Amino acid sequence: MVVGDIATGTEVLVIGAGPGGYVAAIRAAQLGLDTTLVEKDAYGGVCLNRGCIPSKALITGADTAHGAASAERMGIHADPAVDMAALSSWKDDVVDQLTGGVEKLCKANGVNLIEGTAEFDGEGSVRVMHGGDGQGSETIEYEHAIVATGSRPIQIPGFEYDEEHVLSSTGALNLTSVPEDLLVVGAGYIGMELSTTYAKLGTNVEVIEMLDSALPVYEDDVARVVRKRAEELGVGFNFGEGASEWEETVDGGVRLTTETDDGEQSTYEADHILVAVGRQPVTDTLGLDAIGLEPTEAGFLESDEFGETDVENVYAVGDVAGEPMLAHKASAEGEVVAEHIAGEPSAMDFQSIPGAVFTDPEIGTVGMTETEAEEAGFEPVVGQMPMNASGRALTMDEPDGFARIVADAETEFVLGAQIVAPEASELIGEVGLAIEMGATLEDLASTVHTHPTLSEAVMEAAMNAQGHAVHTLNR
Repeated sequence: MVVGDIATGTEVLVIGAGPGGYVAAIRAAQLGLDTTLVEKDAYGGVCLNRGCIPSKALITGADTAHGAASAERMGIHADPAVDMAALSSWKDDVVDQLTGGVEKLCKANGVNLIEGTAEFDGEGSVRVMHGGDGQGSETIEYEHAIVATGSRPIQIPGFEYDEEHVLSSTGALNLTSVPEDLLVVGAGYIGMELSTTYAKLGTNVEVIEMLDSALPVYEDDVARVVRKRAEELGVGFNFGEGASEWEETVDGGVRLTTETDDGEQSTYEADHILVAVGRQPVTDTLGLDAIGLEPTEAGFLESDEFGETDVENVYAVGDVAGEPMLAHKASAEGEVVAEHIAGEPSAMDFQSIPGAVFTDPEIGTVGMTETEAEEAGFEPVVGQMPMNASGRALTMDEPDGFARIVADAETEFVLGAQIVAPEASELIGEVGLAIEMGATLEDLASTVHTHPTLSEAVMEAAMNAQGHAVHTLNR
């Protein structure tokens, strides 16, 4: 202990107040455990402050403006003006409401909140450094520690984030004026979401991607729908090119140089460069050597189905625990760890964790693809419903995409789904529940769905897998 430290003790110490950490802290306190939550920045973590919530607020604003400007087919003529500063302010108000709510919920459930940066200084002990001159530090002794420190954007060498010329996703979400031209390095889900958003706001967007496709982790026919829509919005794609260097132009903009594997170079100019090449776990600031905990080469903390790491009574949840790096997965892990510590029968099950990309149209996935089902030893049967046969999708003027269900041919148990459609992030929940409860194609097909709704596509896809769909041709 450092001289002058204040020493306290707690049963459960949670480091990081993102969607994994604050959920773990609240659940532990609900179960009667003395719980302390340490946060160095802002309650809600990246998700609420710099990721999920602000990006969806900005996406909603862009969709509203673009929808009004492109509704001539419906007989609606409008030329909306986007006040980016006002849109950003509204976004920030949404964030403030939610982060303030997290803090209130923690306090209401009896969680002890401490602001500062935590670092392990020995078995069962963490030192918390408080920010500001003269704030000092304190030592917290714990029985159980939960690491929930989240992730940060990956930096490309030579492209350090100054949030003026070179933007991280955080910087892109905080712009107060709509850029005329934007270069986006990376065509993963973050790059595609923000490319689509700014294109709808009127920005000329060029995407630079080293690989040969957008959204490479998704099946080709899923990614193709989103890429086609982005191109219709004016987004340009430059595949097989890696960002090599940049410089400021005389007018204060940026000039980006790219290079292919063959050494061919290209240059692009814009107002900003947004680097969106992925995220990495924040585990290098924790002093893990002090407790003998070694991250993987990628920086993750390996853990079991209860969230426990190789060090007894030290747990990891959320992005630091590995893929998928999703807020809702972090929250589920937080609950499991808290319940396990409290002696409750709880363990993590990853088979029905959904994923979503908020592009246009959205992507929702859960469980296995057809290929993954085959690799797992199943004989899969697949059913699909195109959205251009959905009455509700057509009345929304959103006919692109499809809903696909994957099931086991012998038992008809639902194994997975891939949906690319408006509101796919909402639709995928039904299939997630089906997988979780062990439902069959018949369960989905025989459940009467409201008409006209997008969710009917899920029912029809299940019927198509059985060979008796009514509103689409059977395979």
